[in-house]
Amino acid sequence: MSARLSAPARREQLLQVALTVFAEKGFHATSMNDIADAAGVTKPVLYQHFDSKRELYLALLDECGARLVEALSKATSEATDGKSQTENGFRAYFRFAHDEVDSFRLLFGSGARRDEEFAAAVRKILASTAEAIAPLIAADIELKHQRTVAHALTGLAEGVTRYLQSTGEDFDPDVIARQVADLAWAGLRGVHRP
Repeated sequence: MSARLSAPARREQLLQVALTVFAEKGFHATSMNDIADAAGVTKPVLYQHFDSKRELYLALLDECGARLVEALSKATSEATDGKSQTENGFRAYFRFAHDEVDSFRLLFGSGARRDEEFAAAVRKILASTAEAIAPLIAADIELKHQRTVAHALTGLAEGVTRYLQSTGEDFDPDVIARQVADLAWAGLRGVHRP
């Protein structure tokens, strides 16, 4: 049995354990017993914090998404110009994908996309990410165009990360960020009103 923790500390511990188990086994292959066993608690303790496996998974999606958006917002707010905002944003994204592999898998793995409720949660996170990026696009374009470009940038980062993770090789998030930011910055400088 795990040591007695405060309710918030126990909830955080359960979320961290569940993240690892879900990332390894997927939503459908994971049971609440698996998570309780991995956390060293009884199933009733787990149910004191989460009414269902679905509620737990949705809470994880929200938490992981919030960490990603926070990392992007913090990184881009520290930049002094558009080019450094672009590179800082990609660096934050690739560091998140590199350092929080389980979080990235949970958010962008196929398991979250096959279930409509989970897919809706991920779309909300992607929209929040794009909304955080859109105001940083310093081009004389309409808001709708700005949002489209912001979604394109998030898709670019996700696609590159999927490729890198599929190779199974370790990657340097700072190097990848510079490479992708160079491409994105070149494209952003060409963005204009149609």
